[in-house]
This record gives sequence, structure tokens and C-alpha cells, in this order.
Amino acid sequence: MAELPAITNNADIRFLGKLLGDVIRAYGGDELFRRTEYIRSASVDRHRGVGGEVDLGLDRLTLDETLDFVRGFMLFSMLANLAEDRQGVAAEPGTDVAAAIERLAGEGIGKDRVAALLDAALIAPVLTAHPTEVRRKSMIDHRNRIAELMALRDGGTTTTPDGDDVEQAITRQIALLWQTRVLRRERLYVTDEVETALSYLRDVFLSVLPGLYQRWDRALGARTPRFLRPGSWIGGDRDGNPNVVAASLTTALARSCEAVLGYYLDAVHSLGAELSISTEHAEVNDELLALAARSGDTAPSRDDEPYRRALSGIYARLAATHLALTGKPAPRPGSLAGEPYDDPLALRRDLVTIAYALADQGDGPLASGGALGRLIRAVDTFGFHLATLDLRQNSAVHEATVAEMLKVAGVEADYAALDEPARVDLLRRELANARPLVSPYAKYSDETASELAILRAAADAHAKYGAASIRQYIVSMAKSVSDLLEVHLLLKEVGLYSPGDPPTAAIMAVPLFETVGDLEAAPQIMTDWFALPEVAAIVSVRGVQEVMIGYSDSNKDGGYLTSTWQLSRASAALTPVFEKAGVGMQLFHGRGGAVGRGGGSAFAAIRAQPPGTVQGRIRITEQGEVIAAKYGTRESATTNLEAITAATLLSSLEPPALSNADAKRFGAAMDELSARAFAAYRGLVYETEGFRTFFRQMTPIAEIANLKIGSRPASRKKSDAIEDLRAIPWVFSWAQARVMLPGWYGVGQALAGFADKALLREMAEAWPFFAATLDNMEQVMAKSDMQIAERYAALVEDRVLAGAIFPRIRDGWKEARDGLLGVTGQSRLLEKNPKLDASIRLRLPYIEPLNRLQIELMKRHRAGEDDPRVAEGILLSINAIATALRNSG
Repeated sequence: MAELPAITNNADIRFLGKLLGDVIRAYGGDELFRRTEYIRSASVDRHRGVGGEVDLGLDRLTLDETLDFVRGFMLFSMLANLAEDRQGVAAEPGTDVAAAIERLAGEGIGKDRVAALLDAALIAPVLTAHPTEVRRKSMIDHRNRIAELMALRDGGTTTTPDGDDVEQAITRQIALLWQTRVLRRERLYVTDEVETALSYLRDVFLSVLPGLYQRWDRALGARTPRFLRPGSWIGGDRDGNPNVVAASLTTALARSCEAVLGYYLDAVHSLGAELSISTEHAEVNDELLALAARSGDTAPSRDDEPYRRALSGIYARLAATHLALTGKPAPRPGSLAGEPYDDPLALRRDLVTIAYALADQGDGPLASGGALGRLIRAVDTFGFHLATLDLRQNSAVHEATVAEMLKVAGVEADYAALDEPARVDLLRRELANARPLVSPYAKYSDETASELAILRAAADAHAKYGAASIRQYIVSMAKSVSDLLEVHLLLKEVGLYSPGDPPTAAIMAVPLFETVGDLEAAPQIMTDWFALPEVAAIVSVRGVQEVMIGYSDSNKDGGYLTSTWQLSRASAALTPVFEKAGVGMQLFHGRGGAVGRGGGSAFAAIRAQPPGTVQGRIRITEQGEVIAAKYGTRESATTNLEAITAATLLSSLEPPALSNADAKRFGAAMDELSARAFAAYRGLVYETEGFRTFFRQMTPIAEIANLKIGSRPASRKKSDAIEDLRAIPWVFSWAQARVMLPGWYGVGQALAGFADKALLREMAEAWPFFAATLDNMEQVMAKSDMQIAERYAALVEDRVLAGAIFPRIRDGWKEARDGLLGVTGQSRLLEKNPKLDASIRLRLPYIEPLNRLQIELMKRHRAGEDDPRVAEGILLSINAIATALRNSG
């Protein structure tokens, strides 16, 4: 192996690390500081290979010292993450829209084609409540405040706007972090998750997106069509979460509406202060004068200021809209009365009237853009709903609900017993009949009653906030056409599906294909779906049909390589199905933070999509710790939204990277690799006797269940089967034990068994898909550590079982590493990515002591020790390790 290069900390890490040390000394005392510093330096020396085996002194820590030490290392990791984000370690060069337009121009693809694509495009980051964010919001808020203060320091500012010394203010925020409770005491409720997501949508997206559009207007040389809109699952995702009910949906939408209207009110108020234009110095068109006259603002002081009077009227109408939609008066009630706006378009018309009036004055600096232009963009993008909320439920729940509805209505006594053709025939007959199935006088099970209540809440939302508030209904574990028709039948009960010629569906039924088998069946299911005349009529009007593909469960089902390849194959196989139906394809990628759940660079992932599968339309889930990492600050949000937009443009407009012949050769090779990897993965995880026990005893899966990080249960059913375990705790627990098994197992066996190594090297050089697949796996393997993992394996009670299984994992890791290095032409992991290499190796000395402490605390806890500090220490260590690893769930 090549000698590892020295790691040079960036200046921010050194600065923030020193301040953290000062805080620990000031509030924890000299002894804690000395012990922490000794462990830190000894662990760093050990990882540098200095002085042989080093005693870290962990066994000499008391429980109280252990808790403080873990907090200190966790805070260092959090500050290191912040420093790296600021220095651009996580950013990728050439991943902004301007660079993409320039690249396309160099390939003969002009701005007119970019504009045409964007005219029908949709790019949507969709926030979900998947529980992998271990940090409390209070911790994230302090972190973001430090980022703001560091930005002031960068600019040479020595004092804050409030007069505080900048460096002292940073130290104060770190001290507040040190004294802020890390762990949540109570489990999160859905309303808590709603508020957390709302903080990102309100504080980041609302301000960032309008500014980004202005930047893109300049890059494109014309007004950019509206195409990027945020979405959310929080309050609408019921799959496996009985805590999401109709009230959750209502609350999520109401709070979003309140936030966006509050933003508009503030913006209009600010514009009123800014647009002090007098008719004594400027001509004003008749449309603006009419708008000002309708305002009811008769104040003599503003008689010559029609812009201010017009804005007073807009403010009054917005305040009335706020009261009508939220049931609450505006935070800053105006003195004028106004009629509520019927919809966002009516508000936009009034704002555009002001914009046109400014433009009519001539081609001066007031003619376009500015705060008014950003506000119009915001109304275009966010409407009165802020973010489109998806509904999601498991197909099994729909089946049970529809079966009960049909039985109670006397239509079909045993729907579940029908085969697929009989189900489809029955559902189509019912969908053609305007008669409702549900009676207000009949009694239904709690589950059916809850499902119907949510659908009624969705119908109310459409009436109140507009159709943009809810557009998609995701069907988890979709396996047939009847799974989608059941959603149409449920929508019909609340008026969101109307029979007729043609029928209409206000909400799109979206199949989620999750397992390897489901992905393989997806093209035939969609072929059968489009073959139904009523469906064909609906999608021809809509022009697009969405399909969601799930990374997490397909990975848990078939392993990393097979999951990644099957997702790509399914996407490519769907393309001709949609082309034949004459329908635009919109793929919704259910990605997690960890590579084992589809994580990694979003830019590279979109660029690696099969030709013809993006078409300017893509939705991507953003969840857990990834939300804070990507959208925690306006700067990081700008970088990430630029990246996914640039990647979408390039993937949609650039010619394919491979010739047809190479695509065929490489695809055949991937089929062989996938089959070998699948056999190895299934052989270990599902066919090895005792593996379930080994997994549950080796990893902190049981302890993770005690983290108060989400409202959903860890398993879909009351079962310890891996099949029933959610993908998040599956991936998260392997990450804690430093195995990262879902991100690489099976790949080593596949690469080793493939005869044509030259072909593999060619694929890695020429094929973006294979390159991205290997890059993501390499990142995971660099964070894993088989020596530490072996310590976790010692927690398995049956030593014979551990001795039979762990060596297979360790050998598989070595095989994967060697295979990857051989294909990529490297002598060590991340040799060709020095920034990421330095970032990860900087963290490793801080993670190992946390792992070793976690193991000892787990031993004591599992042995029955009931000191609450032991359990707290385990949860703190989980938090700290996840923070250091960054994308671990």
C-alpha cells in the first residue's frame, strides 16, 4: 500500500477546534480538558502510526467523564463539518447552472433548447421525516449561527451588527452548544417533524429560490420558466406510521400556509417602505392608478404615492387571506379592510401590475428585478401552500380499506380473495359509477375510518389551498395495476376522482417500486396501466406520469450493486413504455443519506441516469441529516439546488456518454456482476443460519430504537425479521458498528469472479453510471473499519456463530477493497480524491474512541447495569458517531 499523505487541517477547523478546547477548559475544568486532549492526541498518533500501539486511557474515564468526553468529540465533529462545508470540501466544481449552460453551448446546444426544456421541467427536492437526523434542532440552530458569524469574520468584520466582538460571539455560541442538552427526552411527534421541516422551507427555501431564479435569468439571458419547487412528505406519509392522521395533514398544510403568507406580508410591507415614488416625479400608468384607487387607502400623506397605496391594498387583501386560510389574524394587522385573494394568481396579477408600471417608466434600474421581482417569483413558486405535500400509504392498507368499503356497501364480500383480473374489472366498474361506496351511517374499522378521514382532509386542502397543495399519492410496495386503481377508488369517495368521458383525477396515483422483483416487474405494470382507456385519458391530459423507485428497500433486499443496477435497468426499461404511451416520464428517486440507501453525490447520481430517463423532470427525497447538511444554511442550499438543476440540464440535453455497442457490452457485464453480487449478499443476509441474531447482537440496533429521532416505529411489523425492519435502522446500525455492509457487500465477490478485468477498467473510465457506483462504494469503505467492527462482533453471545459469520464479512470487505482498487487503478482508497480522503481521515481518530466507548457501554447495558448514565452514554455515542460519519442513515 502507498504511504498515506499528511493531513492538513483547514484554518477553520484549527480555529474552531481551539475555541472548543477553550470552552471545555472553562466549563469542564482543566482535568477534563487534559484527559480529552490526551485521548485526542493519542488517537491521532495511533492513526498516523506513531509509536506503535497507544493506550487511549478510555478505561480510566468515569461515567460522568465519559459523557463529557463524548459530547466534546461530537461537538468537534459538528464544527469540523461546518468548517469543511464553508471551505467547499463538500462542493463539486462545475456543478452550477451557468457552468452547465456553458458546457452545453460548447457541445452545440444553445440556450433556446435549455429554455425549452425548462418550460416543461420539474425539479423537486422533497423533504421527508425519515429518522436519521440525530441532532436536536437547538444544536443545528447554534451551528448555523456560528456559520453566520464565521462569514462576518471572513469579510474582515470584527463586530456584529449588535456590537459584539465576532470571535467572542463565536466562542459564546460554542459555549451554548457545550451546555445544550444533546439528546431529546421525548419521542418526536408528527407536529415536531412538521415544525422542523417548516424551519427549512420558511427560513431557507423561501429566500433562496427567488434569488436563484434571478441568477438563472442572467445565465439564460431570459426569464427562466418556473420549474424548481419544493415538496414534503411530512404530515402525509402514513406508510408504517400510525401517528400520521387527518389532523397531521391539516396541521402540516395550515402551518405551511401561515408561513408563506407571513413571508408575503413582510415582503409587501418592505416594498411599501421602498417604493416611495411620487407622481410629482414619475408618470404612472392607468392600471396602477386603478389598483391604488381600489386599495381604500385615502391617507393624504400618500395621495401622490400610488405605489404605496396599491401596496397598502395588496397588504390588506393578504391580511384577509391570512385570516381566511389560517383562522388567525395577520401578525401585523393593517388598518385597511380587504377581500381575501381567491388564489395565488390573483395576488400575482396585482404584483405584476406594479412591475409593469415600473417598467413603463423606461429602461432604468427600476424596470425589472429587485425585491418585487423576487416576490413575484416566490408567489409563482410557493403559492399559498409553500411546498407540495405528498400522500403515501402501503398498498396492503389500501387493499384492506377498499375490501371493507366494498363489503359494507354490499358490492363484494371478499375482495382480497379475487385474482388480479377480477380486481381490475371490479375496480373499473366502480370507478365508472358516480355512486359513492361509503355511507355516513355505516360503521368502519379504525384503520378504514382513518384512511377516509385523511382523504377528506386532502379534498378540503384542494378546496382551500389549491390543487398544487397535494399532487401525488405514493403507493408503497406497488405490485399491480389494482394497487393504483384502489387509490383512484379512494379518491373518488372524496371527489378527487370524477367518472366521465374523460374521467379526471386531481391527484396522481404514483407506484413505488421498492424490491428487486418489483423493479423488474415495473415496465409490465406500467404497460398494463397505460392500456386502460380511462387511465390513458387521464394521463394524456396531464401529460406526465410519475414512477417512484426506492433505493433503500431494494438495497436491503438485494445488496448494493444489484439494487443500483436494477434501479438503472428499470428506469431504462420504462422509457420505451412511456414513449409508446405518448406520456412524459417523471421519476421520483427515493434516496437516503447513506450510500446503502442511495446516498452520495446528487450531481453524479443524476448525471449517471440512463439516457432519456430524466427529460427535465425529476423528484428526489431529502431526508434526515442530509436536510441539515444540504439546506441548513442559505449558502449550502444555493450550492445544492444549483447542483441538482445543473445535473438535470446536462443529463437531459447532452448526448449519451456511451455508444449503443458499448452500452450493450457494459450492460451485459453489469448483469453478470449483479448476479454474482446478489448471490453473495442473499447468501449472507438471508440464507445464513443465525444471521438475524448476529446482526441484532453485533450492532446497536436495539439501542438505536431508544433514540427519540422520529415518530415512526423502527419496523413495519412486530417482528425481528430483517425483511420487516425498515431500511433506515438497518443501514444506520451497520454504520455505527463501522461495517457499512449495505454499501459494499457482494461487490468484492462480483469483481473477483469477473474474468475480463480490462473491461471493468474501461467501464470505470467511460461509463458515468459505473464510475458513480464505485465512487460511492469507495467513500463508504473509507469510513468502515474491520478492526473496530471485530470489537462489535465480540458482543455476539454465541462465539461460534460470530466466528462463522464475521470472517465472511471481513473477507468480503478485503475482496471489495482489492477489487475496487484494481478497477480504478489506485494503490489505496480515495487516492484520486485527496480532499475527501483528508476529510475522512481527519475524522477517524475522533470516531474510534467513540466506537470503543460505545462497545463498553453496550456490554454494561446488556449485562443489566441500570445506571441511567450508561444508557445516556450509548445514545450520546450514537449521536456523536453519526455526526462524525455525516451521511450514516
